[in-house]
Amino acid sequence: MDDGDKRILPVILCGGSGTRLWPASRDSMPKQFIDLLDDHSTFQASLKRVVASDVFQPPVVIAGNDVRFIVAEQLVQIGVEADIVLEPIQRESAAAIAVATLHAARRDPSTVLLVLPADHVIDDPTAFVASCRAALEPARQGHIMTLGVAPQYPATGYGYIQPGQRIEGTDVFRVDRFVEKPDAAAAQIYIDQGFLWNSGNFLFRADVMMEELERFEPAILAAARGALEAAAMDLDFIRLNEEAFIKAPKTSIDFAVMERTARAGVLPVSFSWSDVGTWGALWEGSVRDEAGNALRGNVEVVEARNSLVHSDDILTTVVGLDDVIVVAKPDAVLVTSRSRSEMVKNLVSSMRAKERPETREHIRVYRPWGWYQRTDRGSRFQVKRIMVKPGGRLSLQKHHHRAEHWVVVKGTAEVTVNETVSLVHENESVYIPIGSLHRLANPGLIPLEVIEVQVGSYTGEDDIVRVEDAYGR
Repeated sequence: MDDGDKRILPVILCGGSGTRLWPASRDSMPKQFIDLLDDHSTFQASLKRVVASDVFQPPVVIAGNDVRFIVAEQLVQIGVEADIVLEPIQRESAAAIAVATLHAARRDPSTVLLVLPADHVIDDPTAFVASCRAALEPARQGHIMTLGVAPQYPATGYGYIQPGQRIEGTDVFRVDRFVEKPDAAAAQIYIDQGFLWNSGNFLFRADVMMEELERFEPAILAAARGALEAAAMDLDFIRLNEEAFIKAPKTSIDFAVMERTARAGVLPVSFSWSDVGTWGALWEGSVRDEAGNALRGNVEVVEARNSLVHSDDILTTVVGLDDVIVVAKPDAVLVTSRSRSEMVKNLVSSMRAKERPETREHIRVYRPWGWYQRTDRGSRFQVKRIMVKPGGRLSLQKHHHRAEHWVVVKGTAEVTVNETVSLVHENESVYIPIGSLHRLANPGLIPLEVIEVQVGSYTGEDDIVRVEDAYGR
């Protein structure tokens, strides 16, 4: 076994839908894949923290099936290679960590894993890596380590850790207890007593975590083992077996292990950290102007202070308001006070009960080949803008209820209609009759953009009969 095998194995957990950050975060594009703070998503920022140092092995990503191509694309964008393990159904963090632990133990049971969520923001990557180095030796000695963040204010959205006795010869403490999210008064008491925020970042040896899962949650370990043993390769993804995985009880690693184990240790850290769980938290982590405003996109404000205003497209203006959140998307606008931004989760739950499609998908819908965006819709027609990446190709398909017209506005399209394959250039168009087998592909080196006009009695996405698909859908 060479020295490289002794490096930490990072595991990025990509679960969660981020409903409190609606309308930016939706089921089809959760918050961890959105560039909320800069030009990279928090998922990409998490990856970049652990690939920039020789402390870490190439990472493992645990993600849901529905976001698998988003994960793959964002890895490519930053030039990172990773094992991508797909959960067939979400069972919370305990089952995901059990899978990652067993996956690592196949190579070396003494491997030290670093588990970190994909949606956290850390302002000092160098300090983060230094903290991982400091926690590594206690983890090798058998402690299940967590990074405890020095609280910056009495947060009610985070769990807290009470450090206990210092582990001799280290800067690490045993954990006396974990406490769940408190109210404001209790949070202040915890801070006064020296509690730390629970960051949800864990370091542990694979064999140690397996022992604790076997002790406290054997059903989770058994389900994860069965799902991994019966896993199948699908393109570049490791697809867990659904029949086995669904047997795992649905719970977090905090409840399953951390609040019950005698092996928990905590390393206090001082770098700035946030799980960016709400728009208020995003305002806290954003660069703000002299009036305390975090502004992004097509926005203008007058006499507004300590507010967050984001707009992707339409001009969004705020006049004479303080401490507000305004987020404008092409199909939805959110306005809330900054102090009540956690209630967005309740709003989304209410809208989902009414089956509002805006809670699930954006107007721009991402696919493995690129994206499409609806621009207009009527009783018997729909207009879409389609972008196909270089080398991308849609499935070979047909429709029972609509015909389509494609107009190329950028690039060159390779168009298949039944037995005919032709190249269609800018300012040229092609007609796809109802029932015809057809495919759109981009053979060029630049993105292909097409305007699609659908005409027919029904234009829903479920009127697609896929005959052949390069992406295994």
